Amino acid sequence: MSRALHPLAASLLAALALAGPLTAQQTPPAAPPAEGAAGAKQASAARVAGRAPAIDGRLDDAAWATAPVLAGFTQKEPREGEPATQRTEVRFLYDDHALYIGARMHSADPARIQAPVSRRDVWEQAESFAVSLDTYHDRRTAYTFLVTAAGTRGDFYHARDVADGDAQYSPVWVAKVARDAEGWTAEMRIPLSQLRFNPGQAQTWGVNVRRWIPQSEEDDYWILVPKSASGWASRFGELGGITGVRPERRIELAPYAATGASFSQGVNPADPFHQPREATVRAGADVKVGLGPNLTLDATVNPDFGQVEADPAEVNLSAFETFFSEKRPFFIEGSDLLSGGGAGYFYSRRIGAAPHGLADGDYVDVPSSSTILGAAKLTGRLPSGLSVGVLGALTAREQARTFDTAAGQFGRVDVEPATAYGVVRLQQELGKGGSTAGFIVTGVHRGLEAGSPLATRLDRDALTGAVDWDLRLGRGVYEVSGAVGFSHQAGDSLAILRLQRSSARYLQRPDADYVTYDPSRTTFSGYTASLSAQKISGKHWLWTAAGDLRSAGFELNDAGSQSVADYRVLSGELRYRENTPHGLLRRWAAYVTPIMQWNGGGVVTDPELWLDGEATLKNFWRTTFTAFRVFPAQSQTLTRGGPLAASTGSTAAIGMLQNSAAARLQWRGRIYYGMSDEGDVTERLSGRLSVRPGPRWQLSVEPNFLRYSARQYVATFTGGPASTFGRTYVFAYVDRTEFFSDVRMTYLFTPDLSLELYAQPFASSGRYHDFGDLTAARARALAPLDGDTTRVVRSGNTTELRYGAQRRTVDDFNVRSFRSNAVLRWEWRPGSTLYLVWQQDRAGDRDRIAHVGPKSLLETLDTPGDNFLALKVTYWLPLH
Repeated sequence: MSRALHPLAASLLAALALAGPLTAQQTPPAAPPAEGAAGAKQASAARVAGRAPAIDGRLDDAAWATAPVLAGFTQKEPREGEPATQRTEVRFLYDDHALYIGARMHSADPARIQAPVSRRDVWEQAESFAVSLDTYHDRRTAYTFLVTAAGTRGDFYHARDVADGDAQYSPVWVAKVARDAEGWTAEMRIPLSQLRFNPGQAQTWGVNVRRWIPQSEEDDYWILVPKSASGWASRFGELGGITGVRPERRIELAPYAATGASFSQGVNPADPFHQPREATVRAGADVKVGLGPNLTLDATVNPDFGQVEADPAEVNLSAFETFFSEKRPFFIEGSDLLSGGGAGYFYSRRIGAAPHGLADGDYVDVPSSSTILGAAKLTGRLPSGLSVGVLGALTAREQARTFDTAAGQFGRVDVEPATAYGVVRLQQELGKGGSTAGFIVTGVHRGLEAGSPLATRLDRDALTGAVDWDLRLGRGVYEVSGAVGFSHQAGDSLAILRLQRSSARYLQRPDADYVTYDPSRTTFSGYTASLSAQKISGKHWLWTAAGDLRSAGFELNDAGSQSVADYRVLSGELRYRENTPHGLLRRWAAYVTPIMQWNGGGVVTDPELWLDGEATLKNFWRTTFTAFRVFPAQSQTLTRGGPLAASTGSTAAIGMLQNSAAARLQWRGRIYYGMSDEGDVTERLSGRLSVRPGPRWQLSVEPNFLRYSARQYVATFTGGPASTFGRTYVFAYVDRTEFFSDVRMTYLFTPDLSLELYAQPFASSGRYHDFGDLTAARARALAPLDGDTTRVVRSGNTTELRYGAQRRTVDDFNVRSFRSNAVLRWEWRPGSTLYLVWQQDRAGDRDRIAHVGPKSLLETLDTPGDNFLALKVTYWLPLH
């Protein structure tokens, strides 16, 4: 590794070394038990005397008779505030190593209990029982543990004071259920090593309990959080009686071994790099270490980041990057905290992304991703209310292999430097109302050699950061939030020039007299700020007022995600809602959202007005309607670095109707129809159908059809009239159709053994026509070119544009893609999993350009591509 990599590597080690002083802060002298919130309902746990319950789903162990009963549930749905129609009884036990929860769910008609088997964290169609624990008793964060009547487990982490939790949280715990003539029973065993709580002789935890009965759409809570109110953990009752337990030191090792083989179709026999069959073997390990009772260090060596679902296929005709969701488990856990700051400072898929460099040759083999040598993160929450997130990762130098046929020579070209990534996020809770303040800092350092081709493409160092706050006022009714951030990059002048010319800002625009475009720069900096005030709780009226600005030099795309800079935005929202059932409606809401955006020169670039409505019917069907107007304005991106050009206005409407999420047969339909002021139409039809042929089967299909005609930028030529600053900007209309469908099938042998299939056939076609030159800066009109055969020469699916000696080609397209995964997943012991994966990735073009339809999806199946078969086994080993 080059010496240039050492500074940030050292800084990452220093960041992780925060564990030392932070751990020292987390063991203060034992404090007296926290005082209960005024009027909070009380529950109590009993210590196991004798033998601990056997987790078999039956409450026949003697220990359960010693535990107090928690009862008295209230409906949130369908009749808010009324007593639950079915009795639920809950008991809590504990010993030095685990918390035990036993529940009896009485049912007037046990034969009607819905209990389809689902994969982990999928529970809406089955009757379920859930316990939420605020183990820090900070009235902000919580864990939820859920089990359905079929034995499917679910677990969620609530990083904020809201009911929606992060389903990627996956602790190691067990739950079993049993059915009988009275209903069903459940037992849970949650190891204390999987919970985080403050040291102390006596523990007081926040607690809430939920029972969901889908057959009658009844949602019962021990502590009801009204639909018109905000908050979650802040409203919990209290679980007491837990004494003499200590946060356990946690050391968990999860080694893995994996083997795989790829099978490729349509391989060119002359290509020395791509073979019909290739095999791989790899091994690595994940380590989890508890640092005191509150912090956890996760580390991974030679990580395997295989994923169940492939990224969706796309044809991207814009100048902007598409950001895909994270699917790698190591980066998902704790992502809620690390992604804080308000402006996308950390986008974990930057780590291990495809190499940025270019390689030339008759045959080229470029790695599809950068090798992650190792990664570590420190997460947790201290007794003081300080949440901590620190992450560091190192990726390897990557080279592409090349082959020159004429010379008969192989070569290697650097396409990605060794790179170090670091993220530090701290967030402090303020008072008891759930207010917070925090900061985030990210750093990227690349081991670049001065003057190398990569040094001209990538900046050497990038540093970003922000301070942010979220203040809750008036007992949680109002919220004031904001952030102030910065970015700074340093590197070769050509790399910094690429930042100045990127689609996020286009500083080279000839009419941008309010920014500085300097090709000699070796550093680049910017700032951002945002402020919003809103009323988040109340019976009927809610509102938001917000402002946001980014300077032209603000840049996040080394460690984060950003599409545009150089803007000032003012927006608002006024909402009226009704949560009291009346007539055909169970609840409804309507709101209006105006948005006004300017660039740094004061030019209006994006004025919009949105009208939205949503309603839930008595039968729990849900419908939404949206109408919006985008007003004509000036765009600084249409000419891809040229002067401002007028953007047309457009109007659109969207309607959606879906049935209940608890229904055995689920469906959703959505219609989008929009028209520009020039008469261009956009139509999109989408939907979802999910069926259960049996209690262990689930099949869903989500078709999506898009058709539109719109003006598209295609090329820029040097030389042109003074009205366009001496250049010519060519546009064309593209008629595009796109049809794809997500197909999922799951069969559950048991809640811990499943076969999951995912497939996405994708077809997209587009044909360019009506080419024209932009007549003047800030204009919309085009000077037609299609009648000038010396400027526009069409040959088959290719159009050649000629301007003097300059040539550009524009290709019509008709793309087919088929991506699929088949995964057999078996959690053969708690925390230990076996995966058998078959993955397909097919892609190709069709010569004939025509609108796509359902038949086009069948054509994706005979498209050549790659098949990959892999076996992976992980073993969870608690060392302490």
